[in-house]
Amino acid sequence: MDNIRETIVEVILSILPITILITLLQFTIIWLPMELFIQFLVGAAMVGAGLILFLLGVSIGMLPVGEMIGSALSKTKKVWLIVFFGFLLGLVVTIAEPDVRVLSSQVDQVSGGRIPRDVLVLAVAVGVALFVAIALLRIIFSISITHLLAGGYGLVFLLAAFTPSHFVPISFDAGGVTTGPLTVPFILSLGVGVATVMRGKSSSGDGFGLVALASIGPVLSVLFLGVIYG
Repeated sequence: MDNIRETIVEVILSILPITILITLLQFTIIWLPMELFIQFLVGAAMVGAGLILFLLGVSIGMLPVGEMIGSALSKTKKVWLIVFFGFLLGLVVTIAEPDVRVLSSQVDQVSGGRIPRDVLVLAVAVGVALFVAIALLRIIFSISITHLLAGGYGLVFLLAAFTPSHFVPISFDAGGVTTGPLTVPFILSLGVGVATVMRGKSSSGDGFGLVALASIGPVLSVLFLGVIYG
């Protein structure tokens, strides 16, 4: 019950400021048609209700399941199995991420269909999945995250030099949208589950950093896409 109350308060505090600001602008500066303003208020209420249900679903279902999957995979002691299912879970969770869908639709619209929506979604998902697998290997073999981040972003800037300029901002936006409300909780809980079993409770903090690494993947994959389409 406390979890429901906290979620409702969190969503209200998130949506209320922008609702108040738009309302003030409506009656002072912009004066939108009243029909459109009412649509905004109805939309804000629907967004609030949807976010409450969404966040409750993530908290009740996604987080515990992600951590339990990470723990169960780690107990098998089979590195290939952990990495394979980490890749697979990163792929399907990213495909389901609403923010990725929004970006792909916008890019498809702006490019006039030159960059197909499904191709972009798949490229982003594969990029995330690949780096989730790399991040799990980092946890298992105690690889320094600093080295992986430096190498990853070094490759990003190197590849950006050979990619058409209009793909560069799309690639970094692709890295941003993968830090959405569905992908992040699941990937984090998966990493914490793996780290807790493989390296003990004291090292469970090593499960963090997956999101930082996973965000490099879509940047690289979209840059590669730019090389192909360019």
